[in-house]
Amino acid sequence: MVNSSEVRDLPWLRRADVLVRGYVVIVLATIVVLAVLSVVDAAQATKDAWGHAVIVMLFAVLLPLRMRSARSGSRWALRAVGLISAVLLLVNIVEALVPEMFPMWMRIEMIAIAVLMAAVITCVSMHATRRDENILADR
Repeated sequence: MVNSSEVRDLPWLRRADVLVRGYVVIVLATIVVLAVLSVVDAAQATKDAWGHAVIVMLFAVLLPLRMRSARSGSRWALRAVGLISAVLLLVNIVEALVPEMFPMWMRIEMIAIAVLMAAVITCVSMHATRRDENILADR
């Protein structure tokens, strides 16, 4: 049985889920763009760019799985979503700031991912805070 406090919290998780799906779309688009650029303009599809894309693709598999578990009520999965998002936020900002390591289009992609991850962290935090407040109010 779902109580009313859990139902009120679901919008934050829904928003986080939409943001995670957006992240997956960006990562898939990045892989496609890199594949095309490898043929058309190899200078824009560097080994560093491919390395970054492969790593964020691994997270694009892991993050939705954890998000699914979090929406099922797993607090551990919710923490994992927050932690993974924080790591992605920091790594993408740092890598975007490294001079001449990545092409400009990929730096823009990295900043977009960082913004999405900041929004995911906010949603996860709001959900966890509201849930904790509701638990304390029920006691």
